[in-house]
Amino acid sequence: MDTIKHIPENGKTRVVIIGGGFAGLKLARQLANTKYQIVLIDRNNFHQFQPLFYQVATSGLEPSSIAFPLRKIFQKKSNVHFRMADLLEVDSNVQEIYTTLGKLSYDHLVLATGVDTNYFGNKNIEEFAIPMKSVSEAIFLRNSILRNYEKALNESDPDKAANYMNIVLVGGGPTGVELAGALAEMKSEILPKDYPELDFSLMNVYLFEASDRLLNGMSEVASKKAEAYLEKLGVIVKTEARVADYDGLKIKLADGEVFHSYTLVWAAGVTARSIKGISEFAASRGGRIRVDLYNKVAGLNNVYAIGDLSIQKEGDFQNGHPQVAQVGLQQASNLAKNLKNKLKGEKWKTFHYQDRGSLATIGKNLAVADLPGVKMQGFFAWILWLFVHLMAIVGVKNRFFILINWVWNYFTSDQSLRVLIRPKKRSFTDRASKKKHQVEIN
Repeated sequence: MDTIKHIPENGKTRVVIIGGGFAGLKLARQLANTKYQIVLIDRNNFHQFQPLFYQVATSGLEPSSIAFPLRKIFQKKSNVHFRMADLLEVDSNVQEIYTTLGKLSYDHLVLATGVDTNYFGNKNIEEFAIPMKSVSEAIFLRNSILRNYEKALNESDPDKAANYMNIVLVGGGPTGVELAGALAEMKSEILPKDYPELDFSLMNVYLFEASDRLLNGMSEVASKKAEAYLEKLGVIVKTEARVADYDGLKIKLADGEVFHSYTLVWAAGVTARSIKGISEFAASRGGRIRVDLYNKVAGLNNVYAIGDLSIQKEGDFQNGHPQVAQVGLQQASNLAKNLKNKLKGEKWKTFHYQDRGSLATIGKNLAVADLPGVKMQGFFAWILWLFVHLMAIVGVKNRFFILINWVWNYFTSDQSLRVLIRPKKRSFTDRASKKKHQVEIN
């Protein structure tokens, strides 16, 4: 395999970072302008802000508002090199990685690849459900909802129309709760304006959660309040409801109850991607990579894992830290300090997670917040949620456009982003035939 091109061998210690999510990007930014050579590799050429995927899916924000080009971030950082590629394998014996672009040697390798949707082995659900782990999947959900409402207009049978209008969400974590609230507000304030011919009493938004409560990572108070807010908005919440099967229309629960919808969003679990050369001996439950208190992968030298991919036992977190952005950001910051300490010959510091609280928004003026020593619900929690997420967005321009969108949507209860954009598929033979026809005409 050829070596990845145009990455100079300049004698600098090379740190290769796989993944441009919250943790990987934080680490790369903190090591920029140091004596290290940084190579950042990601399958996309942009960083995506996952907490706001649901607003893209419900036409509240443009995809470009929550995605920021990685190359733009590092334009003025001469020691940072970005390559768009997939990681295929790690050979820790010779300290090389193998990617879709070629191979590359490393002095330090940091794995920050995040996690994928977990379908728990159910092939039907994997085939027919819509996940929410990327901007493209959020756009696909938006298109699916709009397409189904166009189809509902052509149904004279109310039951068939309801199948297109109903939306089922599986998973009562922040993604499911926030998306359910946004869809409920669309049902009451937006969709009836666009589709006045439809009977919206036929539409239901369902939220199914397999455990006995929503927002398991938050307090009991937040969980109950979130459920109350959703029910106030008209969402049908069912806890202890495990989805057993889905064929694209019929949703079957484990207890035998059946629902119907052409739109099922799967946000019920995550699993780490398998990494050849690493996962065979360092992976644990859910595919997460075992690391020590320095985020060093168990049994390997100069290989680290941070963010959702890693599982690290410390203090009260003997089953690993929660898979939230704050953990990855703090791990990245600690690892960056340690790598800088290595340059100075100073001692490394162990990682200890500081829980700074959790937030979830349910709808306009409705949110829940668990902060150290303080629990908030309602309007003030909602304002706090807006501020925290706005400040976390990469790029001043993106923050400005998101703020403008939020203000506009707040006062008008409307968005102008409900466009159904579908790429036109055309086979190679069709294109060749068209080109030949044009040549003959000329």
